[in-house]
Amino acid sequence: MTQKKYNIPVEATLEIIGGKWKCVILCHLTHGKKRTSDLKRLMPAITQKMLTQQLRELEEHGIVNRICYNQVPPKVEYELSEYGWSLKSILDSLCAWGETHIIKEYGDKFAVLEENILNKREEKVYSEPVH
Repeated sequence: MTQKKYNIPVEATLEIIGGKWKCVILCHLTHGKKRTSDLKRLMPAITQKMLTQQLRELEEHGIVNRICYNQVPPKVEYELSEYGWSLKSILDSLCAWGETHIIKEYGDKFAVLEENILNKREEKVYSEPVH
């Protein structure tokens, strides 16, 4: 087998987490373990086939762990592996850039973002000054 060659390191990153869905899946997993049905509910536009394929590829690369529980009915959960957690700063940067871009293009980010755990409106907490 010949050794793969990359022009720049970002190609290796995109080979593993590139595409429309992998980063979205990973962002959801930064908030804890998820069952396939949880991820499907959080990403209604993804097909079941694509979700399964993306999770398998992330598992093959050691980015996510697939946890099977020995019970009836069978229960499977996915979580970020230790190696997967090393992507957290990249995912945070992608989210921050995306938020800036949305605000630049649309003004109000909540006008175009779906409501889900990743897009909660932050409530401002105001307190009286202490005298």
